[in-house]
Amino acid sequence: MTTIKAKTKTKAKAKPKHNKSISLVLGSGGAKGLVHIGVIRWLVDNGYQIKSISGCSIGALIGGIYAAGQLDEFEKWARAISKFELMTLLDLSWDKGGFIKGDKVINELTKLVGDKNIEDLDIKFTAITTDIDNEKEIWIQDGGLFQAIRASISIPMIFTPYSYKGKRVLDGGIFNPVPVGPTFVDHNDLTIAVNLGGRPQYETKKRKASIKQIRELSLSPFKKRISRFLAGLIKNKGPSVPNWDAFEVANQAVDAMQSQIARHRLAAAAPNYLIEFPRNICGTLEFNRAAELIDLGYQKAEEILKNAHK
Repeated sequence: MTTIKAKTKTKAKAKPKHNKSISLVLGSGGAKGLVHIGVIRWLVDNGYQIKSISGCSIGALIGGIYAAGQLDEFEKWARAISKFELMTLLDLSWDKGGFIKGDKVINELTKLVGDKNIEDLDIKFTAITTDIDNEKEIWIQDGGLFQAIRASISIPMIFTPYSYKGKRVLDGGIFNPVPVGPTFVDHNDLTIAVNLGGRPQYETKKRKASIKQIRELSLSPFKKRISRFLAGLIKNKGPSVPNWDAFEVANQAVDAMQSQIARHRLAAAAPNYLIEFPRNICGTLEFNRAAELIDLGYQKAEEILKNAHK
C-alpha cells in the first residue's frame, strides 16, 4: 500500500471545448475508485457528453450516482466524511460470507441520492455483478439503482454476498474488472475506460517511510472493531482472530489476479482511451482519502485526454 499527495485541488470548470459523446467504463477497486469522480469532473469540464456508463463495484457506485444527477452531493459527502463517520456505517455481520452487511451505507447513500430506478435515469447505466454459484457475470440494466449497486459492490471477504433475483452475487470485478462489453451496442463517439488495477508503482525512500507509518497503524479502527467482534465469537467457536498481515496479502493477491483479468479483457476489447491507475495507490477501505484521490483522478484524466479532442 502506498500513499499519495495531492498537489492541486480539483480545477474550476473550464469552457467546453467540444461536445463529443462518450461511453464511460468505470472499473472496480474499492476506495481507489474515488478517482472516478475526478475523471468525470475533467470530462464534464472539457465538454464531453457522457451518454452511457458501465461500471462494476465502486465504478457502479460512482457511475450510478452520476447518472442519477447527484455526484455533487456525493462528492461533498465523500470529501467531508471522517474515519469515525465511516465506522458508524459499518454494520458488522454474523454471516461467514463477509464482515459487513452493507445495509447502513446503502441506506445512507439512498437518502443522499434518492431512490431511483435505472430505466428512469437520463444516462444509460449498467452495473456488473457476479453470480458466484453459476460462475457468470450479470449485467443489471433495470430495477432499483441501489439494489444494482449493492449487488455490484460485494467485495469478497469484506461485504456479505447479496441476493439478486434469487442468485447469490458478489463483486462485479471478480470476472470483469473493467466492463467494456455493455458499451458495444452504444453509438457514441468514443469509449473511455478507467482501470484501477494498473501495475503497482515502485517505492521511493520517501514513500517507503510513509508505508512504514501506515504499517505501524495497521490495526485501523475498522480492523480493531472487526477484531473485537471476532474475539467475542471465538469464545465458543474456536478459530483465532484473523492475522491482518495475511488479510493484506490475500487482498493484494486478489488485486493482482483482477489486474491480469483486466489486462486480457482490455486487449480483447480495447476502448479508444484507457486511463489507468496503479493498484496500490491506496488501501481498499481508505475512503477517508477522498480529496486527494479525486484530485488525482482529475490530474490523470488531464494527462491522458488533454489532446483527445484534437
